[in-house]
Amino acid sequence: MPLSNISLRPAAARDFAAIRALIRRVQINPSGLDWRRFLIAVDSAGRLVGCGQLKPHGPGVIELASIAVDESYRGQGVARRLIDRLVAEAPRPLYLTCRSGLGPFYERWGFRELNPGEMPAYFRRLARVMSVVMGVFRSGDRLLVMVLK
Repeated sequence: MPLSNISLRPAAARDFAAIRALIRRVQINPSGLDWRRFLIAVDSAGRLVGCGQLKPHGPGVIELASIAVDESYRGQGVARRLIDRLVAEAPRPLYLTCRSGLGPFYERWGFRELNPGEMPAYFRRLARVMSVVMGVFRSGDRLLVMVLK
């Protein structure tokens, strides 16, 4: 389906079940989902095909989070359009977490990896916990915490 058939809009309460279902299907962190913070991508039939949110973690700490695209729409620029819009609207600094394999993807927007000493407390704690979890599963990947200033 051509990207021209995809539109972006703020989520509404009626979209929450579809947002939650997409997040679960793509197996990313399902915590902190609040439909009021989401931007969604819908196809010409109004079906949710992608989403993302700006998630607060306290004063001055906002995370680009929950970027998810339905498998049938991947590789067509849906995530890029969502991220472009969310980054344009977000205050700075803007943080994100991702698997290390996705770091180069986010560098396109100017995000850079943080070392633990640069991270806000929330992300330092998360990075410690996830290093243990990812080590247990031996995925070969690690959690990156990145920032856009």
